[in-house]
Amino acid sequence: MATPVVTKTAWKLQEIVAHASNVSSLVLGKASGRLLATGGDDCRVNLWSINKPNCIMSLTGHTSPVESVRLNTPEELIVAGSQSGSIRVWDLEAAKILRTLMGHKANICSLDFHPYGEFVASGSQDTNIKLWDIRRKGCVFRYRGHSQAVRCLRFSPDGKWLASAADDHTVKLWDLTAGKMMSEFPGHTGPVNVVEFHPNEYLLASGSSDRTIRFWDLEKFQVVSCIEGEPGPVRSVLFNPDGCCLYSGCQDSLRVYGWEPERCFDVVLVSWGKVADLAVCNDQLIGVAFSQSNVSSYVVDLTRVTRTGTVAQDPVQDSRPLAQQPPPPSAPLRRIYERPSTACGKPQRVKQNSESERRSPSSEDDRDERESRAEIQNAEEYNEIFQPKNSISRTPPRRSEPFPAPPEDDTATAKEAAKPSPPTDSQFPVPNLEVLPRPLVGTPTPAPKAEPAIIPATRNEPIGLKASDFLPAVKIPQQAELVDEDAMSQIRKGHDTMCVVLTSRHKNLDTVRAVWTTGDIKTSVDSAVAINDLSVVVDLLNIVNQKASLWKLDLCTTVLPQIEKLLQSKYESYVQTGCTSLKLILQRFLPLITDILAAPPSVGVDISREERLLKCRLCYKQLKSISGLVKSKSGLSGRHGSAFRELHLLMASLD
Repeated sequence: MATPVVTKTAWKLQEIVAHASNVSSLVLGKASGRLLATGGDDCRVNLWSINKPNCIMSLTGHTSPVESVRLNTPEELIVAGSQSGSIRVWDLEAAKILRTLMGHKANICSLDFHPYGEFVASGSQDTNIKLWDIRRKGCVFRYRGHSQAVRCLRFSPDGKWLASAADDHTVKLWDLTAGKMMSEFPGHTGPVNVVEFHPNEYLLASGSSDRTIRFWDLEKFQVVSCIEGEPGPVRSVLFNPDGCCLYSGCQDSLRVYGWEPERCFDVVLVSWGKVADLAVCNDQLIGVAFSQSNVSSYVVDLTRVTRTGTVAQDPVQDSRPLAQQPPPPSAPLRRIYERPSTACGKPQRVKQNSESERRSPSSEDDRDERESRAEIQNAEEYNEIFQPKNSISRTPPRRSEPFPAPPEDDTATAKEAAKPSPPTDSQFPVPNLEVLPRPLVGTPTPAPKAEPAIIPATRNEPIGLKASDFLPAVKIPQQAELVDEDAMSQIRKGHDTMCVVLTSRHKNLDTVRAVWTTGDIKTSVDSAVAINDLSVVVDLLNIVNQKASLWKLDLCTTVLPQIEKLLQSKYESYVQTGCTSLKLILQRFLPLITDILAAPPSVGVDISREERLLKCRLCYKQLKSISGLVKSKSGLSGRHGSAFRELHLLMASLD
């Protein structure tokens, strides 16, 4: 008797090597869910068809890493922004560069296409939002209001509004016609990473690093509900096409939410790590994630997911009954968007003060466009997806059948689906295996390579500690395979050293904790510094960074020399902590320090003022010392370069 085939609820579809260096950004085409664009530290934008192994097209022209990419709704245009602040728009059907847009002074963090007109919005680390007319190659308007990097931009479905999310913990809504801010939505206590409009109703969702998702009524301009307790920072959300629920891509899981009242309909385990983007097509949710130069795609069968009604009794179980299809949504509680039948008119132009908005296309821009290329890598797939514009219809794989799931009991099929596809083009080499998780058993050891400048932090690993740092180097013949006994023998060689280090660290942390219980934060930090163990300082700063109110001016004088050491560390976690602490100090105390130092001398004796003045002078001297280091590292690529560039902007007043 044949065994019935049981399909999966979620499965890994594919893993590809997307770039010759680290992937820095990616986006899915929302209309099809089948088109994927990736941006890399190699300054390229590559185009892929989901579940196909080969690159369709490679777009060149940027001279710095690509930080943000976005496809327009018909998936005919793509826009990419770089670390240098430049923006390039390509016509995918014509396979050529369309526009080069210059004007931002720092990283492009977010981009979005207007749903009806030929406009692009860009958000940058320079805190500005710009609206570009890509037909006329010019900036239509600049929106000012955020005080930190703008992480996400979204146009409303009717094309009248623009929502922005930023590191300053706020969400803002802009009226494109009036050229001004309509409303600001406070409430998040951490950087806001993503915003998304409801497809039909006047409703906006925002996700933040404070692990909450907030829903905002766009008629009353107030919060509707707040979902708390997300397992990590919220970076990717998506409304179901009919608006019945919201999907949140969490760490290794998909959560399905309702908002009136706030509730969780379902939780689906998906081993995608930190998912970067989501799309829905053919009753399947597609999720994509990246790590180093690899990009992985995953599928969730939405016919097996509860999207309305009550919360599933045990959503974590692998074998649960099929959820019934969600019923047609009832009458909306809010106003519905009125979509125009024709392309929208150009937004009203108001008085401009920036030179970048008055500048005309230059010969330098023309040269940039001549040097930009759209190289077709796979002509067959390109012709299938991007037919000539005068064709009656485009029939790319966007409307093909749903992705088939491997049977749960067919392990060979499942492994084959999860296996990376080898690139066929020589420009996409195999990634550096030195930075990937290293198998312990049964795998040949790769040849040793030069140590990277920054050692990547690993999830669930003690801050500042890596087992490989304490293991002696063992030379093994390239072809020899390790047996279990040999592998365990290697691990034991470093075990005693690791135990000594961890025991010493635990003792030091107990010493600091004893002081911490007295409530004297300054003395606690002094004791951690006196121990002369940077790992203890990092652990303590990670706690203090969570509550900005703990920071005082005298604490800065102690911490700043330690921050300088952390910024020069080879450990990624140390650098991250140092950047976070320095950013807090600059935001809270730099205006105070500069004001006190610039104030005229007081008449008479004011001991408290003199003490504060001495502390400000010491902090200023320390910050000046650090500013040179920050400036030298602001040219790095990747997220470290982004962090240092942001710090460099914050420290501009020191000059």
